Amino acid sequence: VQLVESGGGLVQPGESLKLSCVASGFTFDEYAIGWFRQAPGKEREGVSCISGTDQITYSDSAKDRFTVSRDNAKNTAYLQVDNLKPEDTAVYYCAADRGLNYVCGTAYMRELENYGMNYWGEGTAVTVSS
Repeated sequence: VQLVESGGGLVQPGESLKLSCVASGFTFDEYAIGWFRQAPGKEREGVSCISGTDQITYSDSAKDRFTVSRDNAKNTAYLQVDNLKPEDTAVYYCAADRGLNYVCGTAYMRELENYGMNYWGEGTAVTVSS
């Protein structure tokens, strides 16, 4: 099983980035993909999840500028971040979980941090600085 994130880098405030998460080794559409981030010196926080049928949940802090999507045919999930701010500087991780697939995007969804994800990627670093 492997999850590989890409698309991070150094960007200026106000720019956009689209992060990718390529999965292998499991049946992709049976798993929800969660996106998390960890800023320097802070705890990891959940950003968004997307189920295999495109049900979506965003954290309160991610509702305005973040867009999550997936392409099951390509075993790939995406996280687009618009109007990047210095406080978006973090390592961004994708993770997969089969149980989350049943609740992501539904009224039963709790905070993403409460879910123990089955598989994790290594992360991609995003630095927002002028």
